[in-house]
Amino acid sequence: MSMLQKMFLAVALTSGIATAASASGTNEPAGIETAKPMSSAEIYRLYNQNTWMWKAGAGYFSTKARRFTAWSLENGSPSFGMGRWFITESGKLCFNADWHAKTGTATAITCFSHRKKGGLIYQKREPDGEWYVFKSAPAQATDEFAKLRHGDYVSSQLGEIETSVSKTK
Repeated sequence: MSMLQKMFLAVALTSGIATAASASGTNEPAGIETAKPMSSAEIYRLYNQNTWMWKAGAGYFSTKARRFTAWSLENGSPSFGMGRWFITESGKLCFNADWHAKTGTATAITCFSHRKKGGLIYQKREPDGEWYVFKSAPAQATDEFAKLRHGDYVSSQLGEIETSVSKTK
């Protein structure tokens, strides 16, 4: 597999992550200009030991060695990611994972910036995403935040996805 193909695979695999979280239009939400970056401790509490449920998959943020595991069926194609998650001082959550699919394996780093103002949390996929309200004040069932569930909801599907991907290589 060429480097270009690997880069395409990594972009394709991570493009589906938090697709629903993408803002429509180019208007930033009210209040974002005065919101402050979240602290590392705040972000840790938000994601630690939680699974982020996506439209066609999920990603789990384990305490143990900050392990990140994920699976996806984006566009009907099975894939899975394994790596580590980390937090930057500038309020970003990132995960660095090797993504495995029928077409091969590629490494991708995916990051989300977080800002907070009062009880509101804003999020933006880096580098080209748009700010949106991640958690309303008070929290709403339609918030992206509502897709964070305590516990590991990835492992139960991971073996089946891994088998599906390895059968086609």
